[in-house]
Amino acid sequence: MAIELITFPESGFTLFLVSICKELGIDYKLSTPAKLEDIKTPEYLATKHPFGKVPVLIDDGFQIYESSAIARYLISKYQKTKTSTILIPTDLQKAALVNQFISVGYSYFSDPAKKLISQEVNEKREGVAKDPEVVKEACEELNKVFDIYEKLLEGKDYLAGEFSLADILHSTIMQCIVHFGHGNLIENRPIISKWWKNLSERECWKSTIAENKHFST
Repeated sequence: MAIELITFPESGFTLFLVSICKELGIDYKLSTPAKLEDIKTPEYLATKHPFGKVPVLIDDGFQIYESSAIARYLISKYQKTKTSTILIPTDLQKAALVNQFISVGYSYFSDPAKKLISQEVNEKREGVAKDPEVVKEACEELNKVFDIYEKLLEGKDYLAGEFSLADILHSTIMQCIVHFGHGNLIENRPIISKWWKNLSERECWKSTIAENKHFST
């Protein structure tokens, strides 16, 4: 029985969760609200997400919202049941390292990335001119972050040593950065470039992007 993900395909959270499903071999279907207003209705707020957001997961009658919670639920339930891929190790110390880099991503990487991506999204999809100063500031912040990542990744193929949920989280953000024309932030750094190559050439990731017209064109 396929799980159901209520989400908009143009959301980066969709890439994140679909990639997890593919890595773990989980059957899924995407349910896309007809319009943005549909996730703000009293019924949706009462039965799906009280803050009027996506994604929402429905799995055999069980329902949960928030992408990080959904990701951990899927891993806890399905990891190693259909594929050999391990996204969060059972080893305590290895799992701690994965969680450390997830926290690093949320604490230091995602905020400047969101600042940059939101400017590009507003211009490309909403027709609102981006603010050059905000773009410049976001790129400067990301350059500082990437300088640190270049050191963190030295001698490693992946953040925690082996491919994990931490890498998928970063893949989602980096795909958006590249898609909206800022791939130079990655290309100028050989270690990060190698890491991104490792991530973006995974079959599950290539399949995720190929199936999503919002990020494949």
